[in-house]
Order: sequence, then structure tokens, then C-alpha cells
Amino acid sequence: MVKDITIGQYFPGNSFIHKLDARAKLIVTFIALIEIFVCKNFFSLALIFIFSIVSILISKISFKVVLKGLKMIYLLIALTSILQIFYNEKGKVLLEWWKIKITSGGVNTAIFMAVRIITLIFISSLLTYTTSPTALTDGIDRLLSPLKKLKVPVDTLAMMMTIALRFIPTLIEEIDKIMNAQKARGADLETGSLLKRAKALIPIFIPLFVNSFRRAYELAFAMECRCYNGSNHRTRMKTMKFSWRDFVAFLWVAVMLAAIILLNHFFGAVI
Repeated sequence: MVKDITIGQYFPGNSFIHKLDARAKLIVTFIALIEIFVCKNFFSLALIFIFSIVSILISKISFKVVLKGLKMIYLLIALTSILQIFYNEKGKVLLEWWKIKITSGGVNTAIFMAVRIITLIFISSLLTYTTSPTALTDGIDRLLSPLKKLKVPVDTLAMMMTIALRFIPTLIEEIDKIMNAQKARGADLETGSLLKRAKALIPIFIPLFVNSFRRAYELAFAMECRCYNGSNHRTRMKTMKFSWRDFVAFLWVAVMLAAIILLNHFFGAVI
């Protein structure tokens, strides 16, 4: 079901990760994403993958929720893996038929890329799962505050990014309602050729766009009625302050980065 997709949702909790400062979570997530792309072999990739699993356990977010976040990228993972298998000719030839050649290097790279994408989704999703939209907005605003001296509208950008994340679950729920309404009217959205199913989606996207613009207008009108102004003089109900938990998180990712660099050095590169 479309409504099972959990990307962009926030799940309140009282875990170690939930209690981290939003700025710390943004910095740690950014460094962790860099570490994923720094990995050059299976040993370093396994380390960052274990890091993501341990982080999920610490956050006390259900693995069912996290795995639902992969629903939208199953096709991307499969397509990326297939391309790596058939277009990477490094290593020992495992299968050769006509113009198709599958090598050990292609298989290794396909597995490597699939695990890398899954780890990327796990770590990036954990940020929104454990951080409220308000805290996320304040965190982005505070981290980008030096750009205000260059006349960059940081407050507006932070609000736009947070609203975009916040409305992902709302749009998914809207799609599910429209699909159920179309099915109740006899629409066939799941059978037939790929072209036929693509045409069947047109009656879904038209009301979705109309409702999205209507929601955007209503939100803008509500913010205007409440005299919202993203200026430097706005106050916040909660004061952001780094604690010992945040420094532990910084130390954790710093040790991870050092370990990944060492593993890359000693075991070489797969890709």
C-alpha cells in the first residue's frame, strides 16, 4: 500500500537519538552520508551498515517502519544492481552467453551498490524519524545562520525544506485516497501492460496536483493570518543547547570515519 511508505514521518520517542540536539543530528547525518561514499570495500561498508543498524536499535524505531521506507527504492536498487552486473567486466567470467557477460567484479559491485543505497536510506530516514519538523527547522536555521550575513534568506529556506519533508506523508496519504476512490469507480490500476498502467495513473495525478496547490494556498494563507515573518527577530520556545550526548555522537562518527579510512587503506578498493 502507498500509505505504508514512511519517508518524512516523525515518530516521537525518548531514546538517546531523540534527545540529541537537532543541529548535532544534522551534522552527524551529513558526516555519516559522506562516510558511506568514502567506503571502498566490503569491510568498510559493513562497518557503516552495522553503524546504521545499531543507530536504529538505539532510536527504538521499529525495523518494520524502517523497511517500509525502502518500498519506494526497490526498483532503483534492482536497476542499479542489474546495470552493474552487465556493464562491469572486471574480474573472473562467471557466465557468458551471446553478448551477455557476467563477471565476479560485476556481481561484487552490484552487491556493494545495493548495500550502499540501503544504508544511505537507513541513515537519512533516521533523521526525520527522530526529529520533529519544528526542531529540524530550527536546526537548519541555526546551522546556516552565518549565511545571513551574505543576505541569504536562511529562515525561508529552512522553513521550505521542513514543509517539504512534512508534506511527504500527507501527499502519500492523498495518493492512497485517490487510488481507492478510482478503484471504487472500477478503475484497473494493477493489471495490463506498462503503458496501460501508466495511462491509468493520469486520473490520479490530476486531482493530486489540484489538491497539492490547494493545500499550499491554505498553508500560505494560514501563515499570513498568523503574521508569520521569517526574520532575525523571531524567538523560539525551546533554546537549543549542545549536551554530552551530542559530543558522544560527534566522537562516534569521528571514530567511524577513522576506521573506514584505515580499512580502505589495508584492504584496497572493490569499485
